[in-house]
Amino acid sequence: MSHTLSAAPPAILIVPPFSTLCNAAFALRREVFVWEQHVPEADEHDADDLTATHFVAVLDGEVVGTLRLIDYPEHIKIGRVAVRLAFRGRGIAQAMIAAAMAHARAQGCDRFYLTAQSDKLGFYQRLGFVAFGPEFQDGGMPHRAMRTYDRDSARLID
Repeated sequence: MSHTLSAAPPAILIVPPFSTLCNAAFALRREVFVWEQHVPEADEHDADDLTATHFVAVLDGEVVGTLRLIDYPEHIKIGRVAVRLAFRGRGIAQAMIAAAMAHARAQGCDRFYLTAQSDKLGFYQRLGFVAFGPEFQDGGMPHRAMRTYDRDSARLID
């Protein structure tokens, strides 16, 4: 596929689990998390994939980004945010997160949570998240929990 810069923004779509586009998203997650970041394959998919709301970013007919939302009683968890390497730095993750949060807000949910790879904290802070709690390992990489609510009780740096 050609990876030339497209002038158009990506289309952000909600896709059903195991649909053709969602399967392309699962393949992208494997590419990013398992092959690139060396997350154990057994940790990449879980039961939440069956019930999560899956989003994809499509650019020039190609799935170039994905994330999922999991609806918990206390908050919406954003997870499995991945953008194909050749498409990073174009605002695709930010566009997906904005679309996912707008979708959740339209359903009456405005409390968002995620666990971020520690080297990505600044990105999520720019989107309104604050880190809290200690750093922990997930998939062999350091992470921090982050949220958009109860900001005064969260701490940016321990």
